[in-house]
Amino acid sequence: MNKTFIIAEAGVNHNGSIDLAKRLIDKAVWVGVDAVKFQTFTADKLVTKTAKKADYQNKTTTEKNQYEMLKKLELKTKDFQILKDYCDQKGIKFMSSPFDLDSIDLLKEIGLDIWKIPSGEITNYPYLKKIAELKQNIIMSTGMANLSEIESALNLLKENGAEDITVLHCNTEYPTPMEDVNLKAMLTIKEAFKVDVGYSDHTKGIEIPTAAVALGAKVIEKHFTLDNSMEGPDHRASLEPKELKHMVDAIRNVENALGDGIKKPSESESKNKDISRKSIVAAKEIKQGEIFSKNNLTIKRPGNGINPMQWPNILGKKAKREFTFDELIEL
Repeated sequence: MNKTFIIAEAGVNHNGSIDLAKRLIDKAVWVGVDAVKFQTFTADKLVTKTAKKADYQNKTTTEKNQYEMLKKLELKTKDFQILKDYCDQKGIKFMSSPFDLDSIDLLKEIGLDIWKIPSGEITNYPYLKKIAELKQNIIMSTGMANLSEIESALNLLKENGAEDITVLHCNTEYPTPMEDVNLKAMLTIKEAFKVDVGYSDHTKGIEIPTAAVALGAKVIEKHFTLDNSMEGPDHRASLEPKELKHMVDAIRNVENALGDGIKKPSESESKNKDISRKSIVAAKEIKQGEIFSKNNLTIKRPGNGINPMQWPNILGKKAKREFTFDELIEL
């Protein structure tokens, strides 16, 4: 199978610091993910001055509203080119989710070629149209959306030139309770729209993204941070680098384990066939010319004699020679 595309979501966990953003890139490289993703926005174009914070943001930040919180988390325009160049030097894919039309232009200018649409923009007509017209790869999260909204977004994207679209199942609660994950919805999306699917994860731990890969996810996105205890909206629902590495290793193991689907003995187990299977053997001493029967035959290991599935064909035949107790039967 093709390798799962794993995105380490740095998001705003740089806390507005370019140096911290670079350290996140370094850790993403160490972990072994395919891409590291940030968020591109200016607070003035993203939210009103009085927009309320989410419940989880109230628990993790001290600002009185979204605007004040996001203002502290902005990176400068020039920082995104710096981070793109830094990723290129480190050999990792740079990604960033734009949150307004000007941010799309900025990311296009620096050479972004995979566009990650965040869940909150799935109903943003001008935004979706502009990204579609770029005619590049799109990965779209669907937190808070129903099938009808996903269908409308996909139709809009396709009508405006988008062709390569991967749809991510997602739950937009930080952290997501296990009972709200509804991982089977990823399969519903795949069946309904005949698209590649993936999963953007906000649960604690690594079980759910690993399970998503087993179910066929082509893309996995997971928030990460340098330290869960840092101040900021997403740190507590993010994995620290060692945990993220465990997730990547688990996903790669699952990929290897999925195999090609052909049921046949593997190379590693073939040597155990004779040891584990059984043969038809003498249950007691058998004289030459004696008739094989249930009374003088039994089935035991090893499996390098007559296959026990031949039992009906062996019964009633004459022994061509003498057999001792436990000896493999030969015809």
